[in-house]
Formats: sequence, C-alpha cells, structure tokens
Amino acid sequence: MPKRVSGRTRASVSRSTTDTDDYHQPNNMRSRSNSGVKLDNYARIVHQTILRHQDPVTGLLPASGDQPDAWVRDNVYSILSVWALSLAYRKNADRDEDKAKAYELEQSVVKLMRGVLQCIMRQLDKVEKFKYTKSTMDCLHAKYNTRTCATVVGDDQWGHLQVDATSLFLLFLAQMTASGLHIVYTQDEVDVVQNLMFYIEAAYKVADYGMWERGDKTNQGIPELNASSIGMAKAALEALDELNLFGAGGGPGSVVHALADDIQHCQSILNSMLPRASMSKEVDAGVLSIISYPAFAVEDISIVNITKEKIISKLQGRYGCCRFLRDGHKTPKEDPNRLYYESAELKLFENIECEWPLFWTYLILDGVFTNSPEQVQEYRDALEGILIKQKDGICLLPELYSVPPDRVDEEYVNPHSVERVPLGKLPLKWGQSLYVLGSLLAEGFLAPGEIDPLNRRFSTIPKPDVVVQVSILAENEEIQELLMKNGIEVETIADIHPIHVQPARVLSHIYARLGRNQRLGLTGRPYRRIGCLGTSKFYVIRNTIFAFTPQFIDHQQFYLALDNQMIVDMLRTDLSYLSSRWRMTGRPTVTFPISQTMLTEDHSDLDPAVLATLKKLQDGYYGGARIQTGKLSEFLTTSCFAKLSFLDASKHAGGMGREQDDDDDYGCFAEHGMTFNGEADDLAQYLDQLLITANPSRGSKVRGDSGGLDRFKAAATKTKDMVSLMHKAKELHLHNAHLYLPTKLFRSPQPSLHLTLTDSSAPHTSQFPQVVVTSECNLPRDSSGDIDYNSLVQLLRDTHSLPDQADILYILFKDKGMEWDTRLHGKGSTVRSLLTDLYVKAGDLKHWGLIRMISGILRKKVEELDWACSDLLAHQKHLTVGLPPEPREKTITAPIPPDKLAMLIDEASENNITIAILTQEIMVYLAMNMRTQPSLFSEMYRLRIGLIIQVMATELAQSLNCSGEEATESLMSLSPSELKILLHHILSGKEFGVQRSVRSVDAGASPAISIHEVGNVGATKSERAGISKLKSDMRMSLTPHSLDMEHIESGRYRLPSIESLDVPVSTPVVKDTRHGQWLRRRRLDGALNRVPIGFYQKVWKILQKCHGLSIEGFVLPSSTTREMTLDEIKFAVHVETVLNRVPQPEYRQLLVEAILVLTMLADVDIDSVGSIIHVEKIVHIANDMFYHDQKDLGAEEQILERDPSTGVCRLLYDSAPSGRFGSMTYLTRAVAVYVQDFLPCGSCAVQ
Repeated sequence: MPKRVSGRTRASVSRSTTDTDDYHQPNNMRSRSNSGVKLDNYARIVHQTILRHQDPVTGLLPASGDQPDAWVRDNVYSILSVWALSLAYRKNADRDEDKAKAYELEQSVVKLMRGVLQCIMRQLDKVEKFKYTKSTMDCLHAKYNTRTCATVVGDDQWGHLQVDATSLFLLFLAQMTASGLHIVYTQDEVDVVQNLMFYIEAAYKVADYGMWERGDKTNQGIPELNASSIGMAKAALEALDELNLFGAGGGPGSVVHALADDIQHCQSILNSMLPRASMSKEVDAGVLSIISYPAFAVEDISIVNITKEKIISKLQGRYGCCRFLRDGHKTPKEDPNRLYYESAELKLFENIECEWPLFWTYLILDGVFTNSPEQVQEYRDALEGILIKQKDGICLLPELYSVPPDRVDEEYVNPHSVERVPLGKLPLKWGQSLYVLGSLLAEGFLAPGEIDPLNRRFSTIPKPDVVVQVSILAENEEIQELLMKNGIEVETIADIHPIHVQPARVLSHIYARLGRNQRLGLTGRPYRRIGCLGTSKFYVIRNTIFAFTPQFIDHQQFYLALDNQMIVDMLRTDLSYLSSRWRMTGRPTVTFPISQTMLTEDHSDLDPAVLATLKKLQDGYYGGARIQTGKLSEFLTTSCFAKLSFLDASKHAGGMGREQDDDDDYGCFAEHGMTFNGEADDLAQYLDQLLITANPSRGSKVRGDSGGLDRFKAAATKTKDMVSLMHKAKELHLHNAHLYLPTKLFRSPQPSLHLTLTDSSAPHTSQFPQVVVTSECNLPRDSSGDIDYNSLVQLLRDTHSLPDQADILYILFKDKGMEWDTRLHGKGSTVRSLLTDLYVKAGDLKHWGLIRMISGILRKKVEELDWACSDLLAHQKHLTVGLPPEPREKTITAPIPPDKLAMLIDEASENNITIAILTQEIMVYLAMNMRTQPSLFSEMYRLRIGLIIQVMATELAQSLNCSGEEATESLMSLSPSELKILLHHILSGKEFGVQRSVRSVDAGASPAISIHEVGNVGATKSERAGISKLKSDMRMSLTPHSLDMEHIESGRYRLPSIESLDVPVSTPVVKDTRHGQWLRRRRLDGALNRVPIGFYQKVWKILQKCHGLSIEGFVLPSSTTREMTLDEIKFAVHVETVLNRVPQPEYRQLLVEAILVLTMLADVDIDSVGSIIHVEKIVHIANDMFYHDQKDLGAEEQILERDPSTGVCRLLYDSAPSGRFGSMTYLTRAVAVYVQDFLPCGSCAVQ
C-alpha cells in the first residue's frame, strides 16, 4: 500500500504562451522553453506507446501485439492522452511547430473516434433491435477488427453487452465536441448518435457483462446489473443532452436530446447500489471511473467518499488495486484451460488477486479534480516505484502484478507481503494513457476544465432549492366558477391560447419520432411513458409552445386515475420528486387540470381531497416542495424550455408509418410492423392541424379530406389507448376522428350501451323490482335443457343492479367468449363492449370491487406495470407473485416483457382474475414507495407480493372482526388510495406493535387500522377512505345479490371477486390489543422478508463454523461462503431463497430468530459447531421448553393450542422476544442444548 507522504506536488515548470521573455523574441532566436521540452518528452512517450500502433486506415488501436483486435473501451481511454496532449500543445505552444503538432494530434483523436463510429454504424441493425429486446444477442460488439472495423467473434461467443463501453464513447464524443473537435460529419451520423442514446437510456434496468466482460463474479457468463455501466450511461446522457454535434457552426437539426427521467432513474439506482458494484461484487475498483473522472455520475458526495474509501480499504495493495474480491484473472490458481470457474473455487483466489496499477492512475486524476495535492503526490510516487523503465528511458505501466506461483502459500498467510511480478500487456494502453493524462494535469500543462469542458466535475456541488410552478386549469367555465367560489382563481383550457396543452401520452408519441432515419433503418425512440421531469417543461414545436399534463391523470390508462385521492397522492409524490431531482435550467412547471371526475357525486362542488390539495398548493408548500401557483403565461419567463426541431415541417415528411405499442418494447421492430412509408403519419397530421387552427374550441370538429377515416382506422391500431376509441368512432360513424380523439385532454364521454343502471346515489342494493333466478328455475333453459342465452340477455336488459349485470356478463364471457354479439341493442353489442360500458359506469360510481373484477376480465394491464417491475428489480429487489410454496409462487429476477409478465401473474394467481389485477396494483404501489421511501425496503431483497396481499387481507379480517371471505371482499372494495395507504402501513410497521398495545379500544370504537390517519384530507361524509365507512359498505355489498348466484349449478360461474384468500381465522377484538401483537408482527416481518440489520453477514460467519444450516429440509451449505463474500447481495438473496421455502411467514420469522441466536456462536472461540445444524429442531426444542413451562404454571390446553402445520404453540408465536417467557430466551436455551457438545464450557458460553 502506498505510504502516505506529506509535501507539495511537483512544481509546475510550464510557462504561459504570454510569457513576455519568449513572446518578444524573434522566431529564429527563440529557445525551447522547459515546458516545451517536457511536452516533447510526453509526445515521445505517447507516440511510442500509443500512436505508432494506430491503424492508418481505420484509426483504431489494437489491444497488444498478441491481441490485434480493437476494444471500444480501451480505444477511447487510450486516445485520451493524445487529446490531452493536443490541448496542452495548443495552450503552451512556443512556436508554430507546436500548433501544427497540436492539429496533428487532434486529427489522430478524430480518426480514432470516427473509426469507432464506423464500427457502430456497421451494426445499426443491432442498435435497432436492442432498443426493443435488451437481449445479449442483439447488442453492439465489444471489439472489432482493427484493420476493417468488422466483427471478429460471434454474438454468443463473447460477453459483448457492455453498456459502459458504448457510454464511454458517447461521453467523450460529447466532451471532445465541446472542446472544439469535429467528429460527427453528417445528419445521418447525428441520427446514429441519437439512437445510441436510446440504446443506453435504459441502462438502469439492463443486466450486462460490465467493464471486465465476465458479468457475474463466478465468470460463468451470467450478466448482471453493474453500477459502472449505469453511471457511465447517466454521464453520457447528461453530457449529450441538448448538445450540438456539429459544434458552434451547427443548426437546430444537429442537436441531440436525452430524457431527464431516464437520467434520474440511473441516478436513483446508483444511489441504491453504491458502494456495492453489482449483485455478486460487493466492491469493484472499476467504480472509480463513475464516482470521479471521467463520469462524475454520483451527485451525493457522501456516497462518493464511502465508495472510494471502501475501494481503498478492501482492494488496495502494494502494486495497485484488485479489480474485485476473489478475482481469479491471471492468478497462479486460475486454470487457463477452462473458460469458467467452479463456484467453490473462488475462495482459492482470496488474498492472491492480481493488483492493477491502472487504478492508481484513476486516483491521481481524482486527486487533481478534488484539489488534493497530497493524494496526487502519494499515488504518483507509488506509481514511480512500479513502472517498468525501458532502455530508451520511457516508463511503461504494466497491466497487472501477480503473485509468483511458488510463493502463493506465503501470500495466503501474510497478504501483501510477497514481491509480485508484472504480467499481461506491457504497457496497458488504457492505463498508460491515463498515467500521461494525470501527469499533464499534475504538472500544470492542463487545467481540469480543459479536459472537462462540460463541467461534469461540479456534479457534487449542492444545488439551489427548486421552486415548482403549478398551473391549475379548469376543464370548463362551470368548474372555473366552482373553483372561484372556493377562492381559487384559474384559467380554462380555452383561456390559455396560444399555449397548447396535451396529455403526456402525446409527448411519448412525439419523442417516438426523434432520431428516425429511413435510410439507415432507424425507428427512433421506442414508445414509452414520459415521467414527470419530461412533462414539467415547455416544448417549442414549430414555433408553438406546448405544455403537457402529468402521466398519472390520464384517464385512458388504468383505473388508478379514477380515484381522486390517488390523484392527489401521486401529485404530491411528483412535486416532491421534482423538488429533489430537478437539474435543468429554469423551473419545473406542472400543468394540473381539474375535470368533471374531480367533482363530488352531485357535481355541486369539488371533491374534498382535491379542494384541500389545491388550497395547500396556494399556501406555497406541499409534499415537501416549495410551490408557486399561477397562470401558464406567467411562467413562460421562468420555466424550462426544450425546442424539438426534429418535428419541423421539412423533417417529418418521410417519417415512420406506424407508432410502436407500449407493449412491444421488447419486440423487434420488424416483427411489430415498424415499417417505412412515404406518407406523413397520423401524429404529424394531427400536429399540422393543431398548429393551423388559430383558436381551437373544445368539441369543435376539424374538417379533413375524404381519406381521414381510413387513416384514422389505420392509425388507431398503433397504440393500445387508441383501440377502444377506434371502436367508438366506427360505431358512431365519426369522420376525421384521428384529428381529435387520440389526443383529447379530458376523458371523452363514453357512448352508453343503454344498460339499465341504478341511480348513482342509491345504495348497491337495488330499489327497482328485482329479477330473481330462483333455485327452482336456476338459469333460463331452452326446450333441450341447455342454457337459453337469449333469455339470459333479456335478463341482463331487465336487471338494474351492477353486480347482477356483472354476474350475467361473466357467465356470457365464460361460455360464449368476449366477442359474442348479444344484439342487446342491435348488431355490435358484444360481451366486450357491454363489459367496457359496465366498467365505465362502475368507475363513475367508484364501485372498486366491480372495477377490479371487470378490469381482470377485460385483461387490462397497468400501463406502468413494466416500469414498476423493472424499477423494483433495478433496486436489487427480486419479486415473487402468487402464494407460496413453489411452484405456485413464481420468482421474477430480471425484466420481462409486459405481456409475459401479465401471463406469469395470471398463472401464479391460478387464474383468479381479481387477485391477478390486485397483484399488478400492489407491484405499482411498491415501486412508488421504492421511489419515494427506499428506506422502507432496507434488508429486504425479495418482495413476495402474494404474501403481502394475504397479510393485507389478514389485517382487515382482524380489524373488522370478520371472516376471511369477507376480508377478501373488503380488500377488493378498497379504493386505490386506501390500498396504497394500507400497504404503506404494513411496510412501515407504524400501525402495529407498540402503538396498538398502549391504546384501549372499546367495542364500539373504530377498527384498529385507521387508513386515513396518514392525512385528514377529505374527511367528509362523501369520503370513501375510512375503514369504518368501508365496514358498513362491505356489510351492504355482502347482502345476497338479486340474481341468486348461489344456485347456479357449476362453481365455474362464481365471480372471481368472491374467491377468498387463505386468511387465518381472526380472533375477536378485545380491549387488550396486545393480544396477537407479536404474532402479527412476526407474520408481517415474515411476509416482507424483513430481518435485523447485519443478519446476512452473521449468517455468513456462522456458516464458516459448520457444514451448513438446514431449514425444513433445505440445506444452506458452508461452501456458499467459498463462492460469495460477506457483503455480497447475491449471498443475502441466496439465504432468503432458502428461508422462503417455509410457507408460513410467522414460522419463517421464528426460524430467523433461531438463526440469530445461532450466529452468536460465530464470536465464540471454537473452530467448529458440528456438521449440519437443523434450525427447525432448535425451534421445536424451544417450543417444548415453552410448552412445559406454561403447563407447570397452570396454562390450559386451549391456550397452548399448536399450529397444526408446524406443531408450534400459537402462544409462542405471540410472545415478545425478550423477558422471562420471551421467544429469544427459549431459543437461546435451545441452542445451548443443541450444540452443547461443541462449546468450551457447556451452555455457559451462550448464556
């Protein structure tokens, strides 16, 4: 390890070009300055080690004499010293020859960068495919033929997917362009760079092989999420955003764009990962490249310092730093004849990992940028001692230093004691280049800002507070008057002209056109949702200003937007997110429209939750954010603007023919109809019409040519949110529907299919004459005894209750199919259309149980499901859906396409439609909580959604003192906002445990779970948020339906909404709420996989003292520690997987407590605690001790009832951990009995 030295950096001897002594000398008399001599020396080093190897045709650099291929990453790093030297010559030029030398060096840089660009342009088909598939088989290659730019190895024969390499190229393309180099020549190349930005923008959820090309540490070709790739992608996107690739002489068409939401996704995932580098690497020296130069991707200085300190403390040696712990590359114990390692042999590499001087060059650069002369000098001195000096005086930086084979045992015993020998490339061009770069900076030839013209080095400087601007818009004058009555002055949509307001989905379609190039076969950005950072800017499109509403208020999406409380919750979340994550010039502006759906049921006033929120917004502080409300026109001077020149009229005439469906993100464009044609697409026509119209009024029809309807029919198939509108337009014979239907800001009135419905103010039990199917007649039959479906349709016509109509439609759906035409009101009244109409009516009435059930039948998918799943996985959380045990419970460990994800959820839910739809909903809420409160998920690596739903139903059963079926029904009847709050309570644990034990609950008091304790917004008679209101609603909804479904012959006709979860029998609510407290706590913690902090590290230590831990027949072997290290997430997930074999969450948690006691033995001074330890036996020993003690104290047998599935006393489940009769007391005694033969002093050591 380099010795810390005090003292100053080497004195800079460079002289400025304005040095008066030299400046006034005649040219023929000028002597070479000392700085010039030093620069010439560095030029000689660079030429000998790098430039003389540059290919004269392609400009690429081979890795070495033995490896003639050109790696993208190595090439970019290797040319940095040439770029830096050119800048130094231009800055410190003593004579004209220096300027000529600077130009020559610059052109060498341009030639290499263009060589890499040529390699990429030969693989544009892969760029295009990868945007949709994210497959390792469809990615750009990592290395190319140096002479031809061709590929050199097959798609499946190398770990090609290395997002950091592509990102590094883009980052320096941006930095070099900003410094004045011209690398991109044509508009086609601009489009290529734009598509490369789309290629890397989802890096936060793409598992790749990382900068060491091997993926998982086991070197078995398993890709994983790498912090180095995410950080480099974030840096590249930030650097390129709004950059003109043609430099100062370029126009608006050569500007490229990145989406701020993708950048912030990368940022949040980085913050959650670091200092860990990946699932299998608890620390990796390669992360130095993203916490410091060149990426500067991390904004939190504390995370930067923690990560750097961990790298130095765990990886640094006498010759550099190891890449990561247990890295076997080129160690004496590595078998060169095998490509992959055996998992258990990783332990052999511990303490003998090769040390790379390369990382000291990063630390020199870090010292320069952090203004730490001591650090710079320390590592320069350390490098001086290990560089290899050639006969010509040039010092070379070797690739790595390895332990000699004959001294391995000595190094095992005393790490860092053995003299190592250099191996590998000499020099490693990548490291040699960074060494020269660091020397030029350290000696003052360059200032940090000259090699960082985009100022990335300032990323950790605290940002000023953000003021979020909110403009409230009224849908019409009626709503405007209601707002005015409440003291809130707003504009209507018509008042804001010439500013145009559109839904967020339109912005998704606009960005889908960015980067399209027919000649190169590039389809632009895949159609994806735009987050709140993207919708909080003004956009200038063809000299017209556009504002966009947030994604969450889009009523054409899932039913979440039907819940006003949910809307204000999501608004609060977005405002908080904007205040903490906004990094752009100007303030964010949120356009928040108030529509008819945000009024009370009688439309006499605003929904109380919405009204309270609007008043809080006017107070200037909401959701932790500073707020300023006002008119859109007032915010034009202070807001952030983006000019989208790619939509100019001259640009889009040859655009793509079809938009991409959101569900097709993973499908290759060719397979999903992404084709080219010469006609402008539907969006272009819509924009043209929108911009031509001077002052469009709501509901006005714009006339078009006779082909308008045909184009609408073709265009409506492009996105799923237009499909239903297409059907409506065809039914109503609307012409030119494409000009207004797809982009209508507020929900269009749904054409009624004339189902007879109850009054919205009436209770769910209908007051109309009932149509009853009695047990005698069952279902209507024809003469042959079969169900008479025509009579059933007539029954549907005469039925007035929504639940009864849903029952009948469910029967028709199961027996006749979704497209069966009932001819209820003439041709076209299919089961699907009737269900859709019923869905709308249930939404108007906020009948959430029916809404969920019909959503399931219609196979609606949460539009954000894919995003939610990916976001949770990117935060290193595995997901399971369905109830345990396996194989019913399905595990999700990597992002999968939305359709396949929905199918997996259906399969795990065993085709229980409402459970499947609830699973989707919970997944979205988990992602929301992860985004706003990641601390809720600490020490949780697997989220078991099926168990979480079961626990939610259990909590309701206990709170309402009702049966499991009633609890399931009540859970389905919760509004989205209530469900989200209940989930938050369960995650946070606030509502359970101690708080409940000190409060006495009378028999008539409100239930124990008070969902609206979080906030009192909207606490009025029309509020649906209280559990007490829910209880009465539930009692009402559980009265027998007028259509007596109990007597339908087959159970297959039962509505899925009344299938109950496996909910434990609830106990009566008594005054002492401490009863059941610890059982519930254990059940919650077991369902959430919540363990004490440091639990997994303790398990790792105890495994080193035994042969393994057996849990219900599944063994966690000690050999696991030979593969995985102490702080590895992969190890924690492995332990969790074994624990999750236990289906009962409370029993699982008792096993966790037993293991926790066992881990105390890790600190006992003994070598071994026996062979395999059976944890369940320890629990049963403790249970028997507890049972006998309770019997001795006179406890009745009824109180000591045992759980039939585990044999454990329910009273033990409900015992506090501490105290005389606490669970930990008995578990400690049980451990002492179980392992007493191995303890030094019997059980005393444990006691």
